[in-house]
Amino acid sequence: MSQHLQPFDPEAAVFPVSVAASLADMHAQTLRGYDRLGLVVPQRARGRGRRYSLRDVAKLRHVQNLSQQGINLEGIRRILALESEVDSLHGQVERLADLVRRLQAEEATSRVFTAEASGSVYTGRFRPAAPRALTATTDL
Repeated sequence: MSQHLQPFDPEAAVFPVSVAASLADMHAQTLRGYDRLGLVVPQRARGRGRRYSLRDVAKLRHVQNLSQQGINLEGIRRILALESEVDSLHGQVERLADLVRRLQAEEATSRVFTAEASGSVYTGRFRPAAPRALTATTDL
């Protein structure tokens, strides 16, 4: 019997403090302190116990790395806020770029240029209608 592993959601808050602390190579009390300071805020289980996700663990390691580089907690808080803002702006840029691509594709297929026998040229927009059936007429 073959078992298929499902992809793991990095946002799933499944790790209690002790496991997250072990994964981040920190003391559990440090995680609680970061939670109180708002640096890494885990989700809460029904019994009010903290539950960390893989993304939270990665953030804990990032905070630890910044701290080891000599950045104080307020500096770390500011760095995390700016990184979050940059991520948000990247998402916004991606959505806008998709919109521009769709509009450009729509524009490229919808322009119509017509010319009359007199030489007058007209530009405009055209929305393709459903194709009509061709009918044969006989004028004999």
